[in-house]
Amino acid sequence: MVSSLLNKLANYTNLTQGAQEHEEADNDEGPKKKEVKSPQMGTFMGVYLPCLQNILGVILFLRLTWIVGTAGILESLAIVGLCCSCTMLTAISMSAIATNGVVPAGGSYYMISRSLGPEFGGAVGLCFYLGTTFAGSMYILGTIEILLTYIVPKAAIFVAEKKEDEVNALLNNMRVYGTCCLALMSVVVFVGVKYVNKLALVFLACVILSILAIYAGVIKTIFEPPDFPVCMLGNRTLQNQNFDSCLKTEIIDNVTVTTQLWKLFCDGPELNATCNDYFLLNNVTEVQGIPGLRSRVISVDGGDSAQDKYLPYVVNDITTFFTLMVGIYFPSVTGIMAGSNRSGDLRDAQKSIPIGTILAIATTSFIYVTCVVLFGACIEGVLLRDKFGDAVKGNLVIGTLSWPSPWVIVIGSIFSCCGAGLQSLTGAPRLLQAIARDGIVPFLQSKPSLVFGHGKANGEPTWALLLTAGICEIGILIASLDAVAPILSMFFLMCYLFVNLACALQTLLRTPNWRPRFKYYHWALSFLGMSLCLALMFICSWYYAIVAMAIATCIYKYIEYRGAEKEWGDGIRGLSLNAARYALIRLEEAPPHTKNWRPQLLVLLNLDSDQGVKHPRLLSLTTQLKAGKGLTIVGNVLEGTYLTKDAEARKAEQSAMSEERTKGFCHVVVSSNLRDGVSHLIQSAGLGGMKHNTVLMAWPGTWRQANDPQSWKNFIETVRESTAANHALLVAKNVDSFPANLDRLGEGTIDVWWVVHDGGMLMLLPFLLRQHKVWRKCKMRIFTVAQMDDNSIQMKKDLQMFLYHLRLNAEVEVVEMHDNDISAFTYEKTLVMEQRSQMLKQMQLSRTEREREIQSITDESRNSIRRKNQGAAPSTTRSRPSSTAEDTQEDEVADVVNPLNQSNVRRMHTAVKMNEVVVNKSQGAQLVLLNMPGPPRNRGGDENYMEFLEVLLEGLNRVLMVRGGGREVITIYS
Repeated sequence: MVSSLLNKLANYTNLTQGAQEHEEADNDEGPKKKEVKSPQMGTFMGVYLPCLQNILGVILFLRLTWIVGTAGILESLAIVGLCCSCTMLTAISMSAIATNGVVPAGGSYYMISRSLGPEFGGAVGLCFYLGTTFAGSMYILGTIEILLTYIVPKAAIFVAEKKEDEVNALLNNMRVYGTCCLALMSVVVFVGVKYVNKLALVFLACVILSILAIYAGVIKTIFEPPDFPVCMLGNRTLQNQNFDSCLKTEIIDNVTVTTQLWKLFCDGPELNATCNDYFLLNNVTEVQGIPGLRSRVISVDGGDSAQDKYLPYVVNDITTFFTLMVGIYFPSVTGIMAGSNRSGDLRDAQKSIPIGTILAIATTSFIYVTCVVLFGACIEGVLLRDKFGDAVKGNLVIGTLSWPSPWVIVIGSIFSCCGAGLQSLTGAPRLLQAIARDGIVPFLQSKPSLVFGHGKANGEPTWALLLTAGICEIGILIASLDAVAPILSMFFLMCYLFVNLACALQTLLRTPNWRPRFKYYHWALSFLGMSLCLALMFICSWYYAIVAMAIATCIYKYIEYRGAEKEWGDGIRGLSLNAARYALIRLEEAPPHTKNWRPQLLVLLNLDSDQGVKHPRLLSLTTQLKAGKGLTIVGNVLEGTYLTKDAEARKAEQSAMSEERTKGFCHVVVSSNLRDGVSHLIQSAGLGGMKHNTVLMAWPGTWRQANDPQSWKNFIETVRESTAANHALLVAKNVDSFPANLDRLGEGTIDVWWVVHDGGMLMLLPFLLRQHKVWRKCKMRIFTVAQMDDNSIQMKKDLQMFLYHLRLNAEVEVVEMHDNDISAFTYEKTLVMEQRSQMLKQMQLSRTEREREIQSITDESRNSIRRKNQGAAPSTTRSRPSSTAEDTQEDEVADVVNPLNQSNVRRMHTAVKMNEVVVNKSQGAQLVLLNMPGPPRNRGGDENYMEFLEVLLEGLNRVLMVRGGGREVITIYS
């Protein structure tokens, strides 16, 4: 058993799984393939010791005594309790996540990204990477501080000539030596992590021996306290570096002479020299720095802070307060992820990670709590508050307590800091490499940043190491350990916050895959841990917390906007599904109020033989109409059977949504014929309250030349079914000439021809279009039609007042149409229309002959239009805002039963005169919106209906015909 333990210790490594794989690849020379070894590490070697080594470190050796002396035992215990409770709650949440399946290399990043999605994973992963990088800076600064303050202080390059310049000189020395140390460590990591691996046991031994030396020193103080006198002037501590005896004067050969201490406070060695007032008024006393446990000394906070920095007092280099000390102390409890990072090396990860991590946190918490109490009970408060040991001739304060020698702690702490720094420089680049290889952060994928996911032949992340060293240098240039510690506290706290959030979210959602083997968790504990992490962030430093959260938010939004789509079964998706289900159930309770009405579009697309969109500008118009809001369902029909067209249907869905980058849903229906498929879409598209209320389609511009006579029939049937379903209908003519989303229309107008009120759709659509940047500069004009007996002036005033109450800015114009006799041109158009209809019904023509006949009649019609009489009779159609849409639509087109009957003549007359007026006023408009008359009840007149619409739209470029859904969509009320 002993030999097995020694063998495991000899093979101990603190490297993560990915680093070990790289090391093995580096050692694998030749074509011989290495045998795959099964993971053999247990709880003690694989989780407990690595966590112990990562948690215990520089803050324990360099700052804990100062925190106890400054804050006192009670406040120090509060600080330790807060931080250790935070990590313990996080460890419970992490254990639940880590035991809910296999956690590959990546550790905390993998857990968060797979639990909360790529956006959270990328944001928190990069923050955790920055935290690990700044941790490397902190450990390097700790190494240099130990080196220059306690081992070789004479190696300082910058030496202060005045006492007030000592702090700046120390910082400059830290920058120079820290940069050199960073370069040396980076070279070691670049050459190969196997060298870091070989020193892992040495670093671990240094940490354990240092802790044991502290406890041994405490026990020794019971019997024989060490002799470390502290010289006091009044209640102020003196730096014991430039004098030998703690006396103002001494008697030598019965003669009173002054000491070296006298010369530090007086302008000469004479007894009558001018001295500092505080020096004259207070006595010099010498107290034992470490009186021991039996002395019953308990450190209290506070001390005389009104000290002259130009005199040899021990002073604080920074202004201290409780929240600052929390930020400085928190890095000493990080490192709890060391076990989860090595899950691939563990024999039973789902058992080892919870036990090892929680035991390590319990052990280190016990060490910290006992150290706080023992430091306060063994060491005088004046010495505890001496951060750099100036009162004990430059000795490390915690070293003065250790046994058998202060050098045990000094050597152990510098090795511990070096090891932790090397581990940070080894782990951070691999974390960045894992994020880059996941492909969720775009700027890590694009050239030349693609190199962050690659490295040497064995996988070493060379470029990621260089970036890590560059960021680490920023921390080195800050130079102050006390200033760097709160920065990395922010990033680690944010990581722990999201680990707790992930566990709470998965627990509350009760997803079927959430089956962790670790059972001692609860969503309330996770929520408490998350709240504690957030509170500690603002306790440590509220401005650092805001900056860290802003960085994470920017990365999150960047990945959300530009990142690659990843489906990892994360909790955020489950939360979205639950929220969507709840919202849909709520929407079912009642139809939307008029104030909340907006077009929820069903876009009927046509695809070519290659599954490409025939009219992509229809999708652009969709985006512009909803201005980033509302529902969009892109519908398409494939003719055939679902069993044979399944693959084509999936391809059609992808091509429809990728075109114009439309945000919405795609619904492809496979049907035996186009007519039934469109009917199914109108009836069944959408879900619950998220159903369409508006149908958008393109005008069949080639209906006269179509090989299939069903094209215009399908169009008219779609109009009928939309009306029957109480859906609004938008028909875009010449849709290919509509602007794209990247276009910017300059000066121009959107002209609305308000012939029928139709629920207010004509008023609302221009307003929605002008919300989009494509149409933003266009002005809105509204035209309405009046008869001779109407008061045009009063109509204009009423319409202007109506628009004012609707909060719409538009120019208003009333157009008068005189009731003249029906022109010969109208009779000619009607005759050509009806003759053609009769010919096509009575003659059995071949396809070629039929197309030729249609073309000849079309040419004749166009020649007749050019001969139109400009003074023709006006239409009897007028604006009736008070009439309902349904009544007007039914009256607009009557049944067509007799050849050349008066009904057809009247409808053609209305279309001709209306077209003449619209072309005259709006030919130069960017867009024309007008009412769309309804189809006839008798299907025998469908072709005549198409002719009426064709004549109505003749000579206009961009036209959007609008037919309301039978309800009000705009209101004057707030």
